[in-house]
Amino acid sequence: MDAELAALAASGASSLVGLMVSDAWSATRERVARLFARGGDEEQAAGELTAARAELAEADRRGDAEHRADIEEEWQLRLRRLLRADPEAAAELRRLLDETAPAQAPGPTLQVTNTISGGSQQGLVIQAGRIGRLSAGSGTPPPRGPGRAG
Repeated sequence: MDAELAALAASGASSLVGLMVSDAWSATRERVARLFARGGDEEQAAGELTAARAELAEADRRGDAEHRADIEEEWQLRLRRLLRADPEAAAELRRLLDETAPAQAPGPTLQVTNTISGGSQQGLVIQAGRIGRLSAGSGTPPPRGPGRAG
């Protein structure tokens, strides 16, 4: 299995386990069951997902992170097998992940607003979070304003 499909299986398993314990599970369970059944017994796939969800909820209730990781690992293995057996399932899995992923920025965002006032600025302007031992220019202040008087 190539690295891209292995990464997709890992991402899919992580998302699947996250979905199982979320409010969105009831809306996505049938689609996930169809994905795993792929023309087979959808009822059986749905039953396995329901059992896994109950097991996951119990592990979370007990604070058993190891058991939770085991459940995720099991679904990752099942996804890898599915993708290996049916490469077309990858497109369906990607679509499912895209549609169920929460809309979020890739990282923290920061808004910065700069304001320079007081006439024309003919000197050095520096913006920084922290500056230590900075030396800029010759140490002689630039001439000021139109008359260049200090």
